[in-house]
Amino acid sequence: MENDEAEPVVIGGMVLDINATPSILAKPGTTTPGKIFYASGGVGRNVAECMSKLGAKPYLISAIGVDMAGNLLLEHWKSADLSTEGIRMHKDIETAVVCNIFDGKGEVAAGVASVEAIEKFLTPGWIERFKCKIHAAPLLMIDANLSLPSLETACKLAAECNTPVWFEPVSVVKSRRVASVAKYVTFASPNENELIAMANSLSSGDIFSPIKREDASIKLAVESLFYLLRPAISVLLNGGIKFVVLTLGSDGVFLCSKQEPGFSKLKSGRNRLHSFSRQLYETINSSCPTNSLTRGPKFKEDFSAVHFPAAAASVVRLTGAGDCLVGGMVASLCAGLDILQSVAVGIAAAKASIESDSNVPAEYSLSKIAHDARVVYSGARLILHPSKL
Repeated sequence: MENDEAEPVVIGGMVLDINATPSILAKPGTTTPGKIFYASGGVGRNVAECMSKLGAKPYLISAIGVDMAGNLLLEHWKSADLSTEGIRMHKDIETAVVCNIFDGKGEVAAGVASVEAIEKFLTPGWIERFKCKIHAAPLLMIDANLSLPSLETACKLAAECNTPVWFEPVSVVKSRRVASVAKYVTFASPNENELIAMANSLSSGDIFSPIKREDASIKLAVESLFYLLRPAISVLLNGGIKFVVLTLGSDGVFLCSKQEPGFSKLKSGRNRLHSFSRQLYETINSSCPTNSLTRGPKFKEDFSAVHFPAAAASVVRLTGAGDCLVGGMVASLCAGLDILQSVAVGIAAAKASIESDSNVPAEYSLSKIAHDARVVYSGARLILHPSKL
């Protein structure tokens, strides 16, 4: 049981990604030369794999079929020497598959997703089997591929032992599911459009709209962007979510919380550090010292916001970046780093994903992660904090 206590739990999808990249401009009505390859995917699976490569040893709860896609995903998971006990595998399950067609910039130009099996077979009953794992975990991460009953079951089990919950929205449509579990959520990691959808779901009305950019080539200043998104962020925080990790692509990340913009950590005593995570803690703790934020202007607000710049990257593919940011943050929190340091590591992990042709890099270099995290951390700026501070 001692070994079990160290394992963060991830509940979410395992998906086989079929990725197609044309070598010339694709034309409708005919085939196009290019490259096609399979990649292990799924938000929950990607996050868990990233965590494992940063030393966190996650316990994954998911569902796959007894088919080609399921076998490929399971063999890859076994090769990482990770537990398969939480992975439901049955002949009646059709493993989730997503087919992506990429453009020349690494963005998804079109795609088809067949992921109904996750919602259908990752049931409350299956999740309840792992009650002890969830109770003992330093953190529970759930992705919004789960059905509403499954999300509620997972969150209630976590609440029984005050296990922090991380909610990953997955998509604009699925992000709306947060409304039923927001009061249990410690961390949420939406992008801009998911933030708007989540705020509308918690407001019981479509009162927020995505920011209109007349010219996509012109970037808004960070302060202007924050000012436009601030009302939606407030709705999430007032709805019970403790920390909003708002991902903005090349504009970086906003970390927002009603708490003092300090150096929150997970409760100690639940983490058994593995070799890599111990090195991660020691290296980041020395290169990203606490209490070093540059303060911005004060506003009469009831929450704080810290902006972290993005890490410059040579883009290969963007599909796993958000998942690796979450995985990097969760692994860092479980290693004992504070939330500000963890955001910097998450951005560094996302950069490595962007520069890889797979969702999660084959391996992480601690020295490179530390270097990129230090650059990001040194550029972090407190842009909003309550006047009482």
